[in-house]
Amino acid sequence: MSVRAEWTKLRTEPGQLWSAVATGVILVAAAVIWATGAVAQQCPDEAPGCVTEIVDIVRLSLSGVQFAQFAVIVLAVLVTTDEYATGLIHSTLLATPRRRAVLASKAMVVTAAALSGGAWGVLVSLPVARVVLAGNGFTTANGYPPISLADGPTMRAAGGSILYLGLIALLSIGVGLAVRHTLAALTVVTCLLYALPLVGVALGNVHIQRFIAKYAPLPAGLSIQATQRLDQLVIGGWPGLGVVAAWASVALLVGAVMFAVRDA
Repeated sequence: MSVRAEWTKLRTEPGQLWSAVATGVILVAAAVIWATGAVAQQCPDEAPGCVTEIVDIVRLSLSGVQFAQFAVIVLAVLVTTDEYATGLIHSTLLATPRRRAVLASKAMVVTAAALSGGAWGVLVSLPVARVVLAGNGFTTANGYPPISLADGPTMRAAGGSILYLGLIALLSIGVGLAVRHTLAALTVVTCLLYALPLVGVALGNVHIQRFIAKYAPLPAGLSIQATQRLDQLVIGGWPGLGVVAAWASVALLVGAVMFAVRDA
């Protein structure tokens, strides 16, 4: 019953519903923009010293995930904080006094929405980018086989990107429950994802940059998208997703404790 109630809230709240839809739209739009701007490098025969730089076209096609995740963040935060802003949380807890059931229902509905939006966005982005990239010289003749989900690394990158968005939804739910304020929760999550990776760059310290790339949720999680030069990654794809899962688990645990001990 609680899951049905949370789904009804999501479906009837325009802001929350559009945030879910926007996830896929941003993914596809970013894929088109990045693919349009990419040009395959070709070394002329008369330049023997030229080295062709191989572009990871799968990762490029999925680059919209780092922007689409903001729609997921907004969705998850609104689901958890709007009820406190409007006072609807009292009615929710009156209908379902078991707070763990309420939290589980919110997590299930929001994560399902994030995964759905991410899935259709990823599945549309790849073939669209494939067509655009082929027109920019990324062809088999130039060393770039067409993007195909039948290819193991491509399937891993696509599936991992979808899972990443689901984990970001869970992380955002935890922060939203702990903070209870929409703007504050959005600030915390966006700083964690977008600002933290810039710290190492700002400090100009290679060791700090590598540490952040290994343990910050955004760079660690999106390492799953790499299909080229895997030996140069600071952290592997699946371990990187494990890092994001750890962040999400801690955020959910803190949010669950705060949700249980504080008054509505």
